[in-house]
Formats: sequence, structure tokens, C-alpha cells
Amino acid sequence: MSACVPTRTDSKRTQRIHRPHSPPSTPPRRFRIAGADVSAAIAVFLIALPLSLGIALATGAPLQAGLVAAAVGGIVAGRIGGSPLQVSGPAAGLTVVTADLIQRYGWRTTCAITVLAGLAQLGLGCLRVARTALAVSPAIVHGMLAGIGVTIAVAQLHIVLGGTPQSSVLANLRALPAQLAGLDPAAVAVSAMTLTLLLLWPRVPGRAGRLLRRVPAALIAVSGATAAAALAGLVLPKVDLPSWRSHALAGLPQGPTLGLVAAVLTTTLVCSVQSLLGAVAVDKLIATRPRGSARVGRSDLDRELLGQGAANIVSGTLGGLPVAGVAVRSSANVQSGAVSRNSTMLHGVLVVVAALLMVPILELIPLASLAALVMAVGIQMVSLHHIRTVTRHREALVYAVTTLGVVFLGVLEGVTLGIAVAVAVALHRLTRTRITHDEKEGVHHVHVRGQLTFLAVPRLSRALHHVPQGSHVVVELDGSFMDHAAYEALQDWQKTHTAQGGTVELTGRRVATGTAPGAADPASDTGTGTSTDAHADTASAPHTVHPTRHLGSARAECQCRPWTPWRNHRCEVPRLAPTASASGQHPGRHPDRQPGQHPDRHGDAPRPTEAGQSTDPSVLTPLGGTSVPPAPLGGRQLVHGITAFQRNTAPLVRGELARLAREGQRPTQLFLTCADSRLVTSMITSSGPGDLFVVRNVGNLVPPPGEESGDDSVAAAIEYAVDVLHVRSITVCGHSGCGAMQALLQSDPGQTQTPLRRWLRLGVPSLERMADDRRPWPRLAGRAAADAVEQLCLTNVVQQLEHLRAHESVARALRSGELELHGLYFHVGEAQAYLLQGQDEGVVFDHVGAVDLTA
Repeated sequence: MSACVPTRTDSKRTQRIHRPHSPPSTPPRRFRIAGADVSAAIAVFLIALPLSLGIALATGAPLQAGLVAAAVGGIVAGRIGGSPLQVSGPAAGLTVVTADLIQRYGWRTTCAITVLAGLAQLGLGCLRVARTALAVSPAIVHGMLAGIGVTIAVAQLHIVLGGTPQSSVLANLRALPAQLAGLDPAAVAVSAMTLTLLLLWPRVPGRAGRLLRRVPAALIAVSGATAAAALAGLVLPKVDLPSWRSHALAGLPQGPTLGLVAAVLTTTLVCSVQSLLGAVAVDKLIATRPRGSARVGRSDLDRELLGQGAANIVSGTLGGLPVAGVAVRSSANVQSGAVSRNSTMLHGVLVVVAALLMVPILELIPLASLAALVMAVGIQMVSLHHIRTVTRHREALVYAVTTLGVVFLGVLEGVTLGIAVAVAVALHRLTRTRITHDEKEGVHHVHVRGQLTFLAVPRLSRALHHVPQGSHVVVELDGSFMDHAAYEALQDWQKTHTAQGGTVELTGRRVATGTAPGAADPASDTGTGTSTDAHADTASAPHTVHPTRHLGSARAECQCRPWTPWRNHRCEVPRLAPTASASGQHPGRHPDRQPGQHPDRHGDAPRPTEAGQSTDPSVLTPLGGTSVPPAPLGGRQLVHGITAFQRNTAPLVRGELARLAREGQRPTQLFLTCADSRLVTSMITSSGPGDLFVVRNVGNLVPPPGEESGDDSVAAAIEYAVDVLHVRSITVCGHSGCGAMQALLQSDPGQTQTPLRRWLRLGVPSLERMADDRRPWPRLAGRAAADAVEQLCLTNVVQQLEHLRAHESVARALRSGELELHGLYFHVGEAQAYLLQGQDEGVVFDHVGAVDLTA
């Protein structure tokens, strides 16, 4: 049969897949609120109602101000903000700031400051600087929240005991003994009941507990304490909501200009940072929801800043507290299954309804119960998880200074102190450099840990001074920066040391200095070299500076990163013999030598070697040591890559490979693919040692059982993988631009049969399948094959899977359900993998990532 290109035409296959640009007209959609949004809004409302009253009580503002802020935060910020599921309202993190403003300037001026802070947030949102706010160290943010939490808890403790809080933390601590001596038993009883319900309600066990936990603990705690106080007939101060007609609105700011500016900046900073960090946290919560949940877009932080600014302007104008994103309500919104911003807005509407229609019920709540609720929130703001995190990252000092500064000085002062300490710690880490010198087996090692700056030059020079003359030295630079002073010191010492017969080897992240090809020599008077590269090489050995050269003259031949291969990455070809280059010969080739001849043959002089390096090319030396056998250009590239592996990767995988050497291989998959050099199986499957049993051949072909022209190597690998290794799946992977498929399409039956042509005859069934009008052509998701070669590549994967099923071991494992077969197509140019979906009719290779791989 002639293996020619199929010429059939199929009108169904030539139809356009993409729809026209103009979509068909659709009837107008009605506004609907999803049931998940309704239930989430109710849950958030039940949490927000008592917390809003409690925060207003803690700040000393009118209690209606908390309800105003909750309603505005839900409706305005929920509608305009960039985080659909973040709930905004009066936040505990703003309690200390707002309380201080009310005490200094009065309520109406505080409302004006809230409006000005909202305008500042609008300006920042228009400037698109939201991401910049996230540059604040998390230790500062957590320390600020912890300091605010301590301040809240100490202040509310007085109300819990039946007294009145003082103006500062120190004053509250000084007044605490007298308050304990004159505590109110009724207030303590109500507060204790509130805290008990708050702690125990989420811990109710069993199925009943799962049902009961749907009601927020805050609502149960306040409602239970209120009901108990009413039944017991306790006389306690209760919530007092005056008529809305007498509600105070914002007025013109009055006070010293600098003080007002500082107040606006403080409010803007706290509101913005808390809201932006909350939006990022909400995105993380959404990502942890189970698969299949409704998709919610990621937060637009600049838009979120605009929404918070608009909410603060409206809240301040209407006489409400400052607004920010609230973690407790936001997490409840996400966990309740909200799918859009409608849940946030509906919760705001419910707060408005409650503020207008539930005043008689709200006025039954004892103030001690609200104080206990807010005190518990303040205590929770001092998070042990945050303390462990900052300690693990060595930022405990920043956290402690910020917390104490907020507690004893104020929010703005504490944050300023935290930023100063964070900058000092960062500078200390930048300038802290550890330099050690030791000797192992006659080799001197100078290890530099940290950034190499002029401050470390004296210690570097002292360590290098202890290196004996003429010795072999390994300088390990474990850092990412070297300034000019350190570069000059290292260069001068290297020239002196090599002039005295010593050798220098530079290792680490950045191991040799140099410039790009064609740039000025960094050691000359016309240029300075400050860049280094981990793959810099010389004519003698990888990572080794030749004794007759100095540090600055080593050219960076390769611009690859340590994890990339050593070929096809725009690497500069080293100039091994200048005379050869001048004469037009290949670099490093003798003018009279024919291509392929070894440089040491036909009487040629051997290459110069390093001290201790064998001149016998048959001598094997462990790669990564101090000497490497001489090799031609291609061999040097190979040796260079292996040396990089020995230095950088081998220490990381040695333990795992040692375990595999002890236990043997236990792969779960057989991966059968083409021998094409562009197809890196470990890269496209994110696999490591021991994961895949790989079989590669030209064209990823699977000879059917009993094929006369086939060989037994593929069948033997399949039998070994299935019967001995007990793999759970077999994947046949084809790829775009396959040379074997191109050769199949261009094959001529009359050609002389070579080993390659005899092997490619195994692909003829794929050609026949492609020419069969009764079988649909496999296609990629969203488009047909680009050309005949790609169509044959897709068809070949499907055909080789059929050949696999014909093998006895595979068929037996398939019947018992112990094995699965997969087809994979990798488009090299797109770096995109496609997984085969469906059989027979409608065979489609779908994007990996859009399909379910859990089966």
C-alpha cells in the first residue's frame, strides 16, 4: 500500500470552530440573587449586628454610628470594591484610632476626618498604588493588630467588671486594682455567660453541633446573655439608641492643622492596609473552597481601595464609624458559600432594616455583654500563629516593638517605630556577612555567606591572607550581590595568588565575574565588571580560573540559569585557539586536522593541563572535583553541565536517590514517548527520580504483538512495567513537529530499506487510520489540526494506544481494572500538553488543566 497523504475532504471537518464575532442577541436577564448569597448574607448580618454595636461602644461613639458604618460598608464598599466577597464595616482594628480621635476632637470632627480619609483613599486608588501598601512587613501589620487588640481588651475589661474605661492603657492598668475591688456582680455574671457561650458554642459535638454551628456564636452569646439578664431581672446599663432625628452628622473639622493631618493619615493607613490585606486573605480562602464551587474572580486591589474610600466618605458624612475590611465577617461570608457581591450588599440592607425596625429589641442588650464580646475579639487579635510565624522568620523584634509602641504610644507612633526597626533589621541583614576559612584534604575553602559589600572587605582580606601561597583555593560565594570594593579586593588577591603558582576555584550562586561578549574587560581601565554568572568557564576546566588569567578576564560563555540545559540557549562559543579563528577554521581545530579527529592523535601536542590533572584521556575523574579530563567542544559542554549538576543539584537529591538505591524503583507510570530532544519528560510531567518508567523511540511507536519487522525491546519494556513493576497507568505521548511523522508522510515504498525506514513501517497503521473515511480524525480542543503532520501526530497517539491493548500483559491488567491507558500530545511551540478525551466518536485532545485528572 502506498503511504501517501490522505486527500479526502470532509465538510464537517473543515467547518469553522469559532463562532462569529457578533454573538446572537439574547433576551434581557432579570436580576436574581442566588440562594447561597441570601444564606451567606443572613449569616454575616447576624455576626455584624452585635459586633457593630460593641465596636461603637468601645470607641465611645454613638451606638448608631456602628450600624451606619456596617450598612454603608456592606452596600457601598460591597458594590464598588474590588473584592467581591470581602465584607466591610466598623473594624476592631480601628477602635483605638477612633476612640483617640473622639476624645481629642469630638464626634463631629471625627466624622469629618473619616470623610477626608476616604478622599485620600480615593486618591491612592486613582494613583494605583494599592500593591505598594502590601510592601509593609507582615510583622508590622500583625504587631499593629496585636497592640490594638491588647488596648481593646484592657479597656473593655473595665466595662465587663461594671466600671468605666480610662483614656489610655496605662491609666486602665493603674485603675484595674480599684475596679477589681468594686466590681459589679451582675455585670460580671452577664459577661461571664457571654464569654462561656462564645467559647463553647463552636465546640458542640456531633451532628447536632454541626447544625447548631450554622448560627453565629456571637449572636448566640449576646442573645443568651440578654435573655438570662431579662429573666433574672438584673439591673444593668443597656444599649441606648436615641432617635435618628437627633443623630449627629459630620461637621467642619476643628483643631490644630498638623494634628488633623496626622489623624487623616493614620486613619487612611490603618483602613487601607487592613482592607488590602483582608482582600488578599479572602482570595486565599476562596482558593481553598472545594472544587466545583462557583468561581469568584480575584480581587482588584486598586478598585478595592476606591470602594473603601467611597464607603468612608458616605459613612463619615452620615455620622458613621470609619470603614475597613473585616476578617471575621469576610471569612464567614466565604465559608457560608457566597458566590457574588450580592451577599455583602444584602447584609448591608438587612442592617438598615434592623436599625429602623429592631430598636426595641436592640435596647434590651446589656452593655456588659457587648463589652465581653469585643474583649474576646481583642484577645483573638493577639494571634499565636502570627507570633510563631514572625519568630520563624526572625522578625520577632519588629513585631514586639510595633505591639508595644501601639499599646503605650498610639497606632501611628507604634507603626512608625515598627517601620524604623524593620528597616534597621533589613540593613543589618544586608551588611551581615559571615566569612570562614578551613582546610580539607589539602584544599583551602573560603566560604562567604551573605552579601559581599565594602563593609566585609577587611574580614575577607583577613581570611584570604591566611591562605598559603601556591595552594589550591575554593572560594564559595553564597550571596547574590558583590559591590565594586569587594570585587576589586577579590580580584587583586586572585591575581597575586595565581602569580605565585596557586589556583582559584569560585563556586556558589555567582561564581565568576565578567561582562557580556564584546563588552570592555572589567579588569581594564575602560570598564568595570560587576556581573557574575554561575556557568562562567575557561579553557581549562569549568568553574576554575586559569592561573595565567585574572578574575576579571574570565568571559561568561553561557547565559543559562543553573536549571537549564547547556545547549540551545544563546551561549557564546568559546575561542580556544585565536590563530584558528583568524584563519577561518573552526575554533579549537588544527588547520591540517580533519573534522572528527581527536586533538591528541596524529602527533598533535596534548593540551595544557592544570596541576594534578592527568594527561591520559582514559583516566576518569569524579566530576565536580578540581580536575576534569580534556575534552572537545561538545564534550566540554557536557562536562560543564554534569559539573553543575554535581555542585548544585546532586546535594539536593542525594538523599532521595540513596533511598531509591536501597529500596529499588517503584514507578507508578510507564511513559512511552518520542526520542525527540525537545521532549523533556521530567519537565512536562513535573516528575523526579523514581516516578516514571520511560521508554523512548523514534515516533513513540508501539509494535503490535508478533510484528515481524518490529523488535522486542518495546514489548519487553511494556511486559516488565506491567508484570514486574506493576505500574498503574501507561501514557503514550506524541508531540508537534515530529520528524518521524514527517518522514512517514514523505515515504516512498520504492526507497532502499534502512534500519530507520524499517522501523517507521510500524507507523503505517497510523497512516491507514488517518485515511479511513469511517473514522473521525482526532482534534485539539477548540481547533482542528494545523496541517497533515499534526493530524498524523494526533492519529498516531490513538493508534499506538490500540497497539498497546493488543499486548497480553496490558489486556490482562485492563480487564482486572489494575491499569489505565492515557494519550498525551505535547505542542512544543505552545509548551502546552493536551490529554486524550473520549473514544471512537469525537476523539478530542483537551488542554491539561481543563480536565479532571483525579480518576
